[in-house]
Amino acid sequence: MRELTERELVEGCLREDRRCQEALYKRYARRMYAVCLRYARHELEAQDMMQEGFVRVFDKLGGFRQEGSLEGWVRRIMVHTAINQYRRRSFHQERFGLENLPEDPVAATALAELGERELLALVAGLPDGYRTVFNLFAIEGYDHAEIAAMLGCGESTSRSQLAKARRMLQERIHAIHLTTHEGKASDR
Repeated sequence: MRELTERELVEGCLREDRRCQEALYKRYARRMYAVCLRYARHELEAQDMMQEGFVRVFDKLGGFRQEGSLEGWVRRIMVHTAINQYRRRSFHQERFGLENLPEDPVAATALAELGERELLALVAGLPDGYRTVFNLFAIEGYDHAEIAAMLGCGESTSRSQLAKARRMLQERIHAIHLTTHEGKASDR
């Protein structure tokens, strides 16, 4: 059986064709789960986000104008679903405000020694507010005005959260780098 085009998938889903709905889910579920994982605190929460996101995808599919990619449209819904869930949890528990956080460069060798999984794990370990702003800015490409509007905070708060996230990541990468090199030195 040939793979359905985006148009065929959308039209089939709008007719409530179960096979088309399953095909759309199967086509994008893995990638959308990865998106949700970046915003979630744990895998179960990511699964919930993804499930809620796909419910929204199917509810809003009539509004897809087929002008861009279906995957990009689905991804935006997943990100907005994650943001809505994040808002419900609210990151107002975290301290806001601009702090003097110098941007010390991380040794290039420290970054080179970390793989994608390790970097994603470091990002996943950030506090909710830091992780959400970092993902929206560094990975999704939103600017601080857009992030502030999505999260219901000020642009300065978005900038502050990003600076704190970067600082925390730098500290953790530096600690891993030191641990790695201390381990290699003791092997000699």
